[in-house]
Amino acid sequence: MIAVRDLTVNFQIGRRQIHAVQGVSFEVGARETFGIVGESGSGKSTVLKAIAGLLRFTSGSVNINDRPAGPRRSRAERRLLQFVFQDPYASLHPRQNVDGILREPLVIHGVSGIDEKVNAAMADVGLLPIHRFRYPHQLSGGQRQRVAIARALILNPPILLLDEPTSALDVSIQAEILNLLAKLRQSYSLTSILVSHDLAVVAHLCNRIAIMQLGRLVEIVSAADLRSGKVASDYARELIAASRGFTRADA
Repeated sequence: MIAVRDLTVNFQIGRRQIHAVQGVSFEVGARETFGIVGESGSGKSTVLKAIAGLLRFTSGSVNINDRPAGPRRSRAERRLLQFVFQDPYASLHPRQNVDGILREPLVIHGVSGIDEKVNAAMADVGLLPIHRFRYPHQLSGGQRQRVAIARALILNPPILLLDEPTSALDVSIQAEILNLLAKLRQSYSLTSILVSHDLAVVAHLCNRIAIMQLGRLVEIVSAADLRSGKVASDYARELIAASRGFTRADA
């Protein structure tokens, strides 16, 4: 469903060129949930935004459903995939209520039966009818992320891209959103890419995980191998050790 080949993304800041992503390649099969992990600045979110068409890549290629996806996407191409951002408060329009937020993509794409689809999308993500005419500031962080997920899914895209979808939420809410995403993956038959710095999150949701460091893909492992620590690179072992935290034995 998704094929990334030798993806390179460079940014120019003054006279300095930043090599954010260097020669990254991987494939994601239909209905697979693929994870990308790495420390801050490793390039994982840049890869995701390049796939989404939110930024231009310098070289390489991205294929979506066996078709090349260039830097400029048509409306039909954009309908194939949707994006859930890290901070739901920043990604929702503060002057639109939930009804307006969910209606907008349907209106843009000329979809009929808007009221029914808005109601169904809200129900799918666990929002109640009383939330429909509330504004983002009147919702909790978890409810705002549910709205963002509903907006992403309301056009029934086959691909969902998730950039740290739980990191801005309270720990008590993170598990609810992760369980919701696992349920929606099945009911919507989604192909997904999940970017996170949290190894436990990707091991819970993903089939395979790409590990990135300094813009390069270090290795791709299965979720079972990640949980058991069966990795080939020193960097992956360091990530696993860091995720387990400090113990007295380290002192």
